[in-house]
Amino acid sequence: MKLTFSPASPFARKVRIAAIETGLIDKIEFVPAAVAPGQPNEEYSKITPLKKLPVLILDNGDVILDSYVIVEYLDELAGGNKLIPASGPNRWKVKSDHSLLQGMLDSMLLCRYEKMVRPEGLRWSDWHKDHWNRAWAGMARFENRTDVLSGPFNVAQIGLVCVLGYADFRFADCGWRKAYPKLDAFHQKMLERPSVKISVPPTA
Repeated sequence: MKLTFSPASPFARKVRIAAIETGLIDKIEFVPAAVAPGQPNEEYSKITPLKKLPVLILDNGDVILDSYVIVEYLDELAGGNKLIPASGPNRWKVKSDHSLLQGMLDSMLLCRYEKMVRPEGLRWSDWHKDHWNRAWAGMARFENRTDVLSGPFNVAQIGLVCVLGYADFRFADCGWRKAYPKLDAFHQKMLERPSVKISVPPTA
């Protein structure tokens, strides 16, 4: 299998953590790919018209899109139920938590693009503030979610790790550690896991 990725992508990091946790990391070839707003990449568009990272390309040529779907595929390939509960109320809670975290990452990425990619004269501060507030309010919600912070390691915890890691990577001065000490403690604990520690993005 091949995975398109960038070390800076929190979505690719999610899959990398899952691949390590499921024992499938050695079966995946990591293929660097560069995608950016406003910059064409015709070759990558042939793989996915959405031009998003990551994409998993199976040995038979099939393409699996979306970081969560890739994690679900790897979880099933490894025997299932390691990262995503198989059934019952907890399955839907974990999937819903992950969806919130995925949306938070989407908003943070849009904030990054607004500040760093969009020409200064075209930037929309209220739009940026709105998206940042979505991510910040999401952190506030997880600050009080003991079931996530101390529960079994699953795709929701992986998603939260990637949110906090991306905050450190791209928004180092945002003050999330001071505002959310429980998240800080969770993050420090998670960094003890080899899959989390070795996948930390490079220094911005």
